[in-house]
Amino acid sequence: MAARLATLLPLRWFPAPAPLLSAVLVGLADGAAWLYAMLDYVRAQTRIATATDSFLDLIAQDFFAATLPRRAGEADAAFRSRIQRGLLRDRATRPALVGVLRDLTGRTPLVFEPAAPGDTGAWGIAAGYAVGGGWGSLMLPFQSFVTAYRPVGTGVPLVAGYGAGGGYGVGAIEYVSAAMVQSQVTDADIIDAVAQTVPVATIAWMRIAD
Repeated sequence: MAARLATLLPLRWFPAPAPLLSAVLVGLADGAAWLYAMLDYVRAQTRIATATDSFLDLIAQDFFAATLPRRAGEADAAFRSRIQRGLLRDRATRPALVGVLRDLTGRTPLVFEPAAPGDTGAWGIAAGYAVGGGWGSLMLPFQSFVTAYRPVGTGVPLVAGYGAGGGYGVGAIEYVSAAMVQSQVTDADIIDAVAQTVPVATIAWMRIAD
């Protein structure tokens, strides 16, 4: 910026070494450089593909309200990817339901529709007589039973795992509950994802397992 300002001055006005002039130009250039960098930053925040920092959180708030918050310690790239998937995600189909739970938990859920012969079993299809299926019922139209799996957690800090043993100088052991296992995806997140994906006027009976 200082060099660009210097090129705008008449050459014969100042001697070649001009320390006072250089100090003035550098002072002006410093503010101009900061402003130019700020403009670049602001321009980047106008697109999801280039937005960063808290602007990504604002974008998620605008599109998804409070249903897609940034996870603890989540980097911009990972958060941006979740926002983009959420914007273009399929809804109201069985593959969409499986996909949203797989993206959320990293594990494929089980979906059983009691009115679907492909799930219950019937003659001439994969799940048939004497083959594992499930009890079907036409008394449960537009309903499904969804078994979602919690993501693999990081365990409980400072507590030895199952079979690892513990004791003085070895490691801490204790009885723990599922609520003590650290995970960034809660059961409420799983239920919300299903509620936002299933078609209107349908029922999804939920079971969440480890």
